[in-house]
Amino acid sequence: MFGLPILRWLPEMREPGAIRADVLAGLTGAVVVLPQGVAFATLAGMPPQYGLYSAMVPCFIAAIFGSSRLMVTGPANAISLMTMSLVVPLAMPGTPDYVSLVLTLTFMVGITQFFLGLCRAGRFVEIVPHSVIVGFTAGAAVLIINSQLAPALGIEQTRGLSIIANLKALVSGLPGYSPTALVTCIATALACVLWRPWSRVIPALLVGVLAGSVIGHFALSLPFLGGALKMVASIPSGWPPLSSPDLSIVTLTALALPTLTMTLIALTEAMAIARAVAIKNRDKLDANQEMVGQGLANLAGAFFSSYPSSGSFNRSGVNVHSGAKTPLSAAFAAIFLVIILMMVSPYVTLLPLAVVSALLFLVAWGLIDVADMRRIWKSQPEQRVPLLVTGIATISLSLEWAIILGIGSAIASKRFSQRRRAA
Repeated sequence: MFGLPILRWLPEMREPGAIRADVLAGLTGAVVVLPQGVAFATLAGMPPQYGLYSAMVPCFIAAIFGSSRLMVTGPANAISLMTMSLVVPLAMPGTPDYVSLVLTLTFMVGITQFFLGLCRAGRFVEIVPHSVIVGFTAGAAVLIINSQLAPALGIEQTRGLSIIANLKALVSGLPGYSPTALVTCIATALACVLWRPWSRVIPALLVGVLAGSVIGHFALSLPFLGGALKMVASIPSGWPPLSSPDLSIVTLTALALPTLTMTLIALTEAMAIARAVAIKNRDKLDANQEMVGQGLANLAGAFFSSYPSSGSFNRSGVNVHSGAKTPLSAAFAAIFLVIILMMVSPYVTLLPLAVVSALLFLVAWGLIDVADMRRIWKSQPEQRVPLLVTGIATISLSLEWAIILGIGSAIASKRFSQRRRAA
């Protein structure tokens, strides 16, 4: 019923330049995910190395078992944010209990995705309307910005606060802000933006990380700036350590609703990217096989220190633009990341947290698709309510309720429109 889709691509490796193209695309992808992985792990409330671990084994497994030719699986913005939102009511971010719960969530999501694929439920992923996804991602962007304001200013922050509570804490902490951290954040963002025309040569995010770190350390020596510059915690080098989920009844019960919510969002995001890549490359996509691939990726990831993964918009785009030919490019990316991490892990402690904040600000900005929102508002009146409901609920409520309310309002709005037309 299901097999190894990658066997379909292997004959193409005989074509001139195919292996070279995949190797170079994989190397580029590995370099790009270095700063992204650390940033997304921060967003997920996990220690920084877990963002890199999530780009290793899940990326490799999804490339082997997934149906998409060029989509890259790993840590993603919305998934990272949702991880923290779903698990923070159960444990304090960054603690061993929190990490254990996240690994268990990864396992449960993997199991659910795998069996949905076996049951050929690929067509049901489209139950989430496009307006709900647009509203959710826009709301998620606001939450990302809110979560990174304090680190960008060098202010102590309590994780998991609502937007209002976080802004109040931010205002009260403003007298102790760090000008050096703020300059570092701005310099990083500017370097990324200014380098974008040459990002195919050297990834803009990498240039931003290097430029921001250098400027930040230089700014520390300037007496007229002042303020501390907090750094990222050290990262172990090499292969991700083995891990195991907590399969106790108490934990499984607590994570039941978060699992359903995460599965829905992760599959929706992965399928959207996979479809877009397939259309661009005039390729066929087997949604059920992709579900199986995503499920196996998360299942394997749960035993190799990975938090929930999905298709990555940024890395998939880099993979396509880098000239990748087959899924082996993603497999090469995972292998190169392990090698690179062995070399650079001793230097990660030189990376300022303000640099990570700048990267996440840019990620958040990219999530707000104003043109798409305008198009929905003008051409799809029945989708206005789901767009607004989902966006507002994402900012004000938990993310799982935002999705549930968004889908519910979309169904109600559709039925209301049908009745009006019938009348």
